[in-house]
Amino acid sequence: MGYIKQRFAAKAIPMAAEIREFLKQNENTELGTYTIGQVYGGMKSIKALVTETSLLDPEEGIRFRGYTIPELREKLPHLESCTEPLPEGLFHLLLLDEIPNFQDAQHIANVWARRAIVPLHVFKAIDRLPRDMHPMTQFSIGIMAMQSESHFAKAYRAGLNKKEYWDPMYEDAMTLIARLPRIAAYIYRRSYKKGKHIEPNPELDWSANFAHMLGYNQPDFYSYMRLFLTIHADHEGGNVSAHTTHLVGSTLSDAYLSFASGMNGLAGPLHGLANQEVIRWILDMKKKLGKTALTKEAIENYIRQTLADGKVVPGYGHAVLRKTDPRFLAQMEFAKKHCPDDELVNIVWNVYEVAPKILGETGKIKNPWPNVDAHSGSLLVHYGLVEYDFYTVLFGVSRALGVLASLIWDRALGMGIERPKSVTTQWLKDYVASKTVKKVEPVIS
Repeated sequence: MGYIKQRFAAKAIPMAAEIREFLKQNENTELGTYTIGQVYGGMKSIKALVTETSLLDPEEGIRFRGYTIPELREKLPHLESCTEPLPEGLFHLLLLDEIPNFQDAQHIANVWARRAIVPLHVFKAIDRLPRDMHPMTQFSIGIMAMQSESHFAKAYRAGLNKKEYWDPMYEDAMTLIARLPRIAAYIYRRSYKKGKHIEPNPELDWSANFAHMLGYNQPDFYSYMRLFLTIHADHEGGNVSAHTTHLVGSTLSDAYLSFASGMNGLAGPLHGLANQEVIRWILDMKKKLGKTALTKEAIENYIRQTLADGKVVPGYGHAVLRKTDPRFLAQMEFAKKHCPDDELVNIVWNVYEVAPKILGETGKIKNPWPNVDAHSGSLLVHYGLVEYDFYTVLFGVSRALGVLASLIWDRALGMGIERPKSVTTQWLKDYVASKTVKKVEPVIS
């Protein structure tokens, strides 16, 4: 057992016992009230999940184990040649609730490098798919094809004490994270580069090796991939990809089945697919207005027309946040340092200056500020990765860090199968009727 795994066991097993005792004493404690509107509106803000790895505050933004994104960029280990944090270090933090040193991050990088060899049958399965199939669909199928390697599925079938479920889940999660960049890069090269694949370079860190296999070897792009894969990793448990991974995992499905289901959720236009919608919207605006006409006034008019047509401005608004997404600000800071004169990047900044005011004037949008998707596409285009249908796959590789760390914890803490109660509309009508108090007319004397 590696020392990271030993340290996880030392933390998780006592905490599972602590939670069991806590529930014995407090399981009937009410967290608050919720409304019929929340029941119909996607259960927004109903406190019904426990996710240890991150918490999304409406005003402060995402905190990974209590740390903000600016704090992570300062405190997580990084290479001497780069100021951006290593995602290997973030995974250590999510798993162990401890800021790692460089040796800790390097240990995880070495483990992933050793486990990164993808079985041949996985590539064969992907190669049987149409080249023009959406990359996210190929990605999900590639993950499913790796399920034949699951330690958890084999151990469960052989008979395993439930207190030990976390162990093979840990093994599956580490192997899956190790192999995802290879799978993703393979899909990218077969879909957009005529199947001319690039072998991995084990001397590179996880993010840089991913960029290398995609075919982009600029040092600045290595840096951006480290930032991208860090800030997209986790977003507490209620977002669709995290919740779906947790939900399917609660049935004791293995990491491959659980994560593939989460990626199918990420592929939706209201979730991870939004990043490609942003760049499509900007390029369409640029085409219609022309390069010389892209003034802030023209952008403002284009936004108003988008709203008048009954469409949304992609990249703006968030189910929880009520301020500019710190992940957007991190990318803006990166762009100001590395590509301040890029045309597309400047369009993103100009949209940022005018869109919140316009969206706020409608009175229908609680958060008129940009989210993470509003900026990522412009940076990827700057570095030459222009195939925006692939952007959600990048998001998916990153999101594995958070949802799989949480999945290990789910099994360590003995989280049960998720089965919320549903009711019919008639039940709700009857409930409301039963609670209605008849008004008593005042007596006039």
